[in-house]
Amino acid sequence: MSIIASIRKTLVPIHREGYPFIAIAVVIALVLFVFSTFFGMIGFGLAIWTALFFRDPERVTPVREGLVIAPADGRVSQVGLARPPRELDLSDDPLLRVSIFMNVFNVHVNRAPVTGRIERIAYKPGLFLNADLDKASEDNERNSLIISTPYCRVGCVQIAGLVARRIVSFVREGESIGSGERFGLIRFGSRVDVYLPVGSRVLVSEGQLTVAGETVLCDLSQPQQRETAYRVS
Repeated sequence: MSIIASIRKTLVPIHREGYPFIAIAVVIALVLFVFSTFFGMIGFGLAIWTALFFRDPERVTPVREGLVIAPADGRVSQVGLARPPRELDLSDDPLLRVSIFMNVFNVHVNRAPVTGRIERIAYKPGLFLNADLDKASEDNERNSLIISTPYCRVGCVQIAGLVARRIVSFVREGESIGSGERFGLIRFGSRVDVYLPVGSRVLVSEGQLTVAGETVLCDLSQPQQRETAYRVS
């Protein structure tokens, strides 16, 4: 293996969505260096952080049928019953919702939680409240997907956060998508909600850290073994 190939294999890939932001950050750092080494170093540090924010590492996704995989890196902030966004027309009744909060240091490339067909995509403009708040799921800007699977229809909602100002989607309605495939990105801190049928066997708990494309959230092939009292949001 050549030295260049070794370096490429060692470095974490950067998603192309980040190239313009990284270039701007580098230019700002160079300009700051002209006036002050101190502020130039701060600018250089911000440029490195920008590059890390848009990193897009490869992931190894479990392939067994029925598994629901984490769509985002972050922390499980909520597991409970909640009504899905109205614009999705997914259900009028509360469904089981697993929320994953991403801070500004997490990987922000989102991955499909299940394999299936993208039945619907619905974008809704809104506010930019702290994504960790429960009301953010209703008030904040968001982009929602319904993915049809042999087991059920799964809702996946990207929610903009306090700092986030754009949700980027890589997919279209009617397309097929595989579990763990990239479907979008949220810039600078946000949240992703997954909506599942009531009674689904959830395998994570609040506070647990997740890895997009790898952590198993739920097993749709095995129903919940015992009654669980989830709180309703």
